[in-house]
Formats: sequence, C-alpha cells, structure tokens
Amino acid sequence: MTGPAVPCAAEKEQAYTDAIGAVEAMTAGEADEVAVMATVACELREALPYASWVGFYRVVAPGLLKVGPYQGGHGCLTIPFDRGVCGAAARLRATQVVPDVRLASHHIACSSATLSEIVVPLLDRDGCTRAVLDLDSEAPAAFDGVDLRYLEQVCELVARRIGWLPSPEEAP
Repeated sequence: MTGPAVPCAAEKEQAYTDAIGAVEAMTAGEADEVAVMATVACELREALPYASWVGFYRVVAPGLLKVGPYQGGHGCLTIPFDRGVCGAAARLRATQVVPDVRLASHHIACSSATLSEIVVPLLDRDGCTRAVLDLDSEAPAAFDGVDLRYLEQVCELVARRIGWLPSPEEAP
C-alpha cells in the first residue's frame, strides 16, 4: 500500500497559498484559541488530501500536551513532552519531519495507517511552546520542505491571531 497521491511542489504551494488566504479571511479579528485552531485544522484537512489527520495538541500543564481541535480519526488524548514526535517538537521547539514513522522509535501510533508525519511547534513571544500542529499521512514521505515552510507560516499566523506573538503592527 502506497497511500494517497502526494502532489508535486507547485501543487502543494498553490494549496497552501489558497488555504492560508482562506484562514486569514475567516479568522480576521478572531482571537479565540479554539475557534482559530478548529478553522485551521478544517481548512488544512480540506486543502491537503494527502494529510489523513490534521490537528493541534495544546500545552495544558508543564511538559504535557492534550489533543485540541482536529480533523480525522481519533488522536491520542495526552502526550508528554518526552514521548512521540509531538512531544519532541514541543520539547525541542523545532519542527519534526518523519518520512517513515515505522523507522522512528519515538513515534506514537495513534493510527496504524499513518506512514509519515510532520509536527510544528507554536511558540509564544518568550519562545515557549504553547501548542503543536500535527499532520499525519497514509503515504510514505508525504511531507517535505514545502510543507515545512508553509506549516511554519500557518503556525506563526495562528500564534499571532490568538495573541501568543505580537501582530506585525505591534512587532518592533
């Protein structure tokens, strides 16, 4: 099984450009964390058919993530910072790209169909992790530099919308 077709770089870029534009329009003036995250999860899931699961895990206590708004099958309810790809992204405050989760000893299998994953941390103005954005795919090596670049932009947009980062107008 090879999973869903993964589009070429130009198709991915167009999908992300469209999705980011839609998210910006739909969340303009919205600062509620759940509303913004739910909108982003829905829009990305629709725009990226190779992503079988799209969602957020929020920091709810020191070193602990809890599933937030998501699209797809069930996610893990809680993930400590010292477990899994989501935990690594939160702990290291760095995007994690896993082309083949079967080769990643630290991967937590919420779905046995997942073959690749990308997780991007959302940081606040102090550089602390407040949440992570997790995308899974049933295709191997579905996520690449295009996904990384655009998903990091999405996470910055979310962090600005909900006040974790200053808006461009407030930035020094």
